Amino acid sequence: MFELSGVLLSILGEKTAYLDPGSGSILIQLLLAALLGAGLFFRSSWGKIRERFGGKAAAEDDDFGDDEIDE
Repeated sequence: MFELSGVLLSILGEKTAYLDPGSGSILIQLLLAALLGAGLFFRSSWGKIRERFGGKAAAEDDDFGDDEIDE
């Protein structure tokens, strides 16, 4: 096993990583997209999470579905 890894290392040699100036913006976009995606996921499933752990369901909690006007 060590012989094989030694042969592969001698063939491949030392490689250096290169990041061009656009790589930073791509990494920032990836991070922002992941954070916003996770936020949207948890926001959309918050009612199910609360219902599972004993809280009121989101449908019982909001008044957005009511067509009646309270006076």
